[in-house]
Amino acid sequence: MTDTVLSSPRPKRSYAKMAADESREDYSLRYAPHSFRRWSPTMVASTALGGIAYLADFAIGASIAFGYGFTNAAASIATAAFIIFVTGIPIARAVARYGVDMDLLTRGCGFGYFGSTLTSLIYAGFTFIFFALEGSIMAQAFHQALHLPLPVGYLLTTLIVIPFVFKGMSALARLQAWTQPVWLVGMALPFVALAINSPEKFGRFTHFAGANGTEQGFTLIGWGTGVGIALSLIGQIGEQADYLRFMPKKTPGNARTWEFAVLTAGPGWVVIGALKQLGGAFLAFCALVAVGKTDALQPIAPYVEALRPWFGAAALPVAAVYVVVSQIKINTTNAYSGSLSWSNFFSRITHRHPGRVWYIFLNVAISLALMEMNMFSALNTLLGFYSNIGIAWIAAVAADLVINKPLGLSPKYIEFKRAYLRSVNPAGFGAMTIASVVSIAAFFGAFGPYGKAFSTFIALGLSMALCPLIAWATKGRYYLARTNPVNGPGVDVADESATHVCAVCDTAYELPDIADCPAHAGPICSLCCSLDAECHDACTTQPTGEPVLLPLPTLRTASVAGPS
Repeated sequence: MTDTVLSSPRPKRSYAKMAADESREDYSLRYAPHSFRRWSPTMVASTALGGIAYLADFAIGASIAFGYGFTNAAASIATAAFIIFVTGIPIARAVARYGVDMDLLTRGCGFGYFGSTLTSLIYAGFTFIFFALEGSIMAQAFHQALHLPLPVGYLLTTLIVIPFVFKGMSALARLQAWTQPVWLVGMALPFVALAINSPEKFGRFTHFAGANGTEQGFTLIGWGTGVGIALSLIGQIGEQADYLRFMPKKTPGNARTWEFAVLTAGPGWVVIGALKQLGGAFLAFCALVAVGKTDALQPIAPYVEALRPWFGAAALPVAAVYVVVSQIKINTTNAYSGSLSWSNFFSRITHRHPGRVWYIFLNVAISLALMEMNMFSALNTLLGFYSNIGIAWIAAVAADLVINKPLGLSPKYIEFKRAYLRSVNPAGFGAMTIASVVSIAAFFGAFGPYGKAFSTFIALGLSMALCPLIAWATKGRYYLARTNPVNGPGVDVADESATHVCAVCDTAYELPDIADCPAHAGPICSLCCSLDAECHDACTTQPTGEPVLLPLPTLRTASVAGPS
């Protein structure tokens, strides 16, 4: 007689090995649970700020100053920084509090489940455009220091970051910590050298009238156009959010540190960014006569010229090391955030999730193509165009957080799960679309030269005004398809970190990541809910889609593992 072994039923869904490993996935398509937020506020902020080591700020500041002179450049950079800082505050606080990335936040802030799909593409565009821009700068360093042909340099700069991004948040945190001292010293070095060797150049820079010497004083068109170029960086808050979602829970004991860390690593990046833009413009101004306009716009050449009096022939290798370290720091962030964005996009379109890491290759491949097409030569036009779309998106999200939610025009919390959301919400999605179309038309000259120069202001004003107006006109009914009985407003949740086992993948997840699913007659995690292609949204579109009675949640005593 043989014994009969009873085995537990197989889960209805099992994820591929890559997608199931949360040490690599970093909860890329879902809520970041408290069990995974094991870093201190200071550590999260330090990692997030490591991503602003990029030298695109140098190139952007130099291009604005060369085109419109110091006065317009300083005014436009300051204005753009103010707009980015103000719109970034509510976004940073929301993602840190709710443990969601920019895509999930957008879903719950007026865009709807499928409405936010377009914003995933906008965000992916930000990551691969700036990956290509930063990669071009690194390739220029390889070309000057090692005489590598630029196409080979482009390929090398693309491949060098993949191993770091592949490992996820833990590896990125170590990379940013290890390289931070080198970056800080390298950042200060050329300015210290110029302050000692040529202090008079600081004063002369304030009278700089542009590369052609024609931009004397302040002009509205110069200021407005410069703001548009600088505002292309507004999407950086999304990359900061990808780190801030791992901020630990705010408690009375860590409240001050938490608030300071969120403010510093969220909108605070732009303070350093604005100083870097002005610094890059200054270095380019100092090198203009020695290297010419074209090379002065490439960050490594002005850097070398600033160090030459101190280092002589060694100035080039020193500069190359600094550029490579800086670009690795930022392009790991660009590639990481791009993989998150593409994962969110394709999971909703295809109902499949092979794993975040596979989308790294898609993002860097697009970036490599842009580099090979010499996108650096069309910097101002590309960034000016992109900023119209980026500001319309960010402004709509910020408007929902600071206007709609306090006024009761939208739910007081962030709902990101498909089971409770409408497919498209006209409040945020409509505001962004209208603002983008009008501002892009202005950018291409439909409203004359002033309309073109102030196209980003049109995008900002329209989006901020239309989001609450549409929410009021529709009475907010497009935010939620049904109420959330698991952890929505009014539900008594004793412990947010309590777990339910997903009826589909048979894995425990914390309450904010769980929905009640009539189709599966039990709890379902947000990712399985997103990937379900057979339920036909029964819970939100059919009269029989009543909530199901879930068992009491289980209080966690150990960290949650991803599905396997």
